[in-house]
Amino acid sequence: MARLPPLSSMEAFLEVARHGTVKAAALELGLSMPALSRRIQTLEHAIGRPLFNRHHHGLSLTEAGRELQGQLWPILDDLRSVIEKASSPDATLRLRLNILPLFAQQRLFPRLPELRRAHPELHIDIETLSHAEARLGDGIDAAITLARSIDPALYAARLDQDKVFPIAARTLDDGERPITVPEQLQRVTILLHREMPETFLEWKKAVGMPWLEPAATDYFDSGPLMLEAAAQGIGVAFMHGHHFDDAHDPRLVRLFDHDVDSPYSYWFVCRPRALRQPAVKLFHDWLLAAKI
Repeated sequence: MARLPPLSSMEAFLEVARHGTVKAAALELGLSMPALSRRIQTLEHAIGRPLFNRHHHGLSLTEAGRELQGQLWPILDDLRSVIEKASSPDATLRLRLNILPLFAQQRLFPRLPELRRAHPELHIDIETLSHAEARLGDGIDAAITLARSIDPALYAARLDQDKVFPIAARTLDDGERPITVPEQLQRVTILLHREMPETFLEWKKAVGMPWLEPAATDYFDSGPLMLEAAAQGIGVAFMHGHHFDDAHDPRLVRLFDHDVDSPYSYWFVCRPRALRQPAVKLFHDWLLAAKI
């Protein structure tokens, strides 16, 4: 029976395939670039074919590399699950969940006590790092993400469909120079979330003002900080209607009466095989049934 190549070389291959460069993958794994390259070469030698096309601006998968990536990801996912079960022989279920802070604060955490009462065996590790979809199966089991669409290779369940609200400090609405019409956005800064960069673009097209340009645009990677910046009068935040409603902040107001559908939705996302993991399946079923 042929010997398997080292597991470390398989993990190295998947990281390089995910990042597209040896440098980024080496940084992720805490290895030197030569050490990572040697692991890739070990795997290529075992398979007998190159897995990457190497060019001056990075790497791209060969046909053999793409085939191996698709087959290897789920196998390593299952192996991680086996190791986790072996290291936790009690009845505890643990979910590694990536989630945006504002969704967690406004929608998930208020409902977690009922989940804990119903399933005290389930424990959830929370992280809020970006690029969640790329990290599924490698550090996280599932994610609640904000996107226009999801990679069809992943399992995804849409959690909502919302409206876009311009949200501002009450002082901008009833101060000395109140903002009462969209044209006045030309003299203010607008605030956009990095996960929703086209929100204002879609909003201004929907209201029939594609030419409208604000004085400036500031980007945030935190929804709670966006709301606080808007409340402090730093700018007008373009966010979802429930972000405004669930904030219950008397300092904030919705500007204008335009009813504009958001191009973005919250999604529950995981690798298809992850739904076979008890913790993922339990949380998924509860989340959809609870209509959070």
